[in-house]
Amino acid sequence: MHRSRRLHAVLVSLSMLSASLLAAGPAVAAHNGPLGNYKHLVVIYEENHSLTSVDGNVTQVCGVPTTISGLACGDWAVNTLQPPWEPQGSFGAAEPATDDTRTALNIGDRMSDAGVSWAWYAGGWDNANGNKIGAGWTNGSNGSSCTDPNVSTADGQYPNCPDSSFQFHHQPFNYFSRYAPSTADRDAHLKDEVEFIASAQDGTLPQVSFVKPLGNENEHPGYSSEPNGSDHLVDLIKAIETGPQAGNTLIVVTYDEFGGSWDHVSPPGLGTSGAHDQFGPSTRIPAILIARNFTSSGVDHTVYDTTSIMATIEHQFGLAGRYSARQPRRRSGERDLEGWLGPLIERLRDKRPSCVVRLPAGRAAPKSALA
Repeated sequence: MHRSRRLHAVLVSLSMLSASLLAAGPAVAAHNGPLGNYKHLVVIYEENHSLTSVDGNVTQVCGVPTTISGLACGDWAVNTLQPPWEPQGSFGAAEPATDDTRTALNIGDRMSDAGVSWAWYAGGWDNANGNKIGAGWTNGSNGSSCTDPNVSTADGQYPNCPDSSFQFHHQPFNYFSRYAPSTADRDAHLKDEVEFIASAQDGTLPQVSFVKPLGNENEHPGYSSEPNGSDHLVDLIKAIETGPQAGNTLIVVTYDEFGGSWDHVSPPGLGTSGAHDQFGPSTRIPAILIARNFTSSGVDHTVYDTTSIMATIEHQFGLAGRYSARQPRRRSGERDLEGWLGPLIERLRDKRPSCVVRLPAGRAAPKSALA
């Protein structure tokens, strides 16, 4: 048995960037990271708490009279293109596969090349991917049809039996050739959330885990709910914290566009000073850091963005070619992005007073807010 310890959490605010996991640069051998005893990093991706209307085909055309200076132009997808192969939805055009078989183009490629173990765990993956022997398969054994009552009637074609709330465009590695169907990397790294829970409980988590809950459990309005999503999130955290690897695991919970169109603070470059470029940052989103050895809870106000999570993986596991060195364009006097989460984590583990705001005695860390 392991001893129960009180958990501490800190809330930070991230500026929203593209959810792309693209990252250039070579990888080097993994080593003991600067954050010391964190041998496992778990990133849980929840969804936004308000509706937005940002779907479109591609960004504006470059070099024509209607091109708006300072905004992105060219063949950049806005939202939502389908993967080149199953699991693949029926809405939206399919994006051609991105060939990463010769050059590492995403954080998963780079971790694999560096010998860092990792997996992307998605709710409903085994059903959607047709993994009939997978731990998350719930479509029976008749060998001819999808039998789960929640299967999508629009997209289910046996053996691919996606849940009606499974989101195909939430599976980023499924857009890359290295993770195409029948490849070794797909089998090794794209897994069902059921496997994550089992690995957390039996102490077999990889060094880096990305967790994306099924649509009806991810807090997105319209097809989920805040109680369903937050209850499921608590279950995921409990699975980690009651498992044998809890003592050396850092958990990061973050969100899609949390405030939607109604964040009362304009993004940098659109009414607020701060580091920015043509891709953002956009609206603020919260992130929650959880670990057993944090000595305080509270809210941090340092400026980060979503690539700060990737930067933390890079620092801790020794990946070269830092994607986080984003170098956004800055005007004189603007505050730059912090980059990675290491300095904040060190303050949270430090028993001395820090700049992290402590909560009044008897109050728990807030479940969600904007820093």
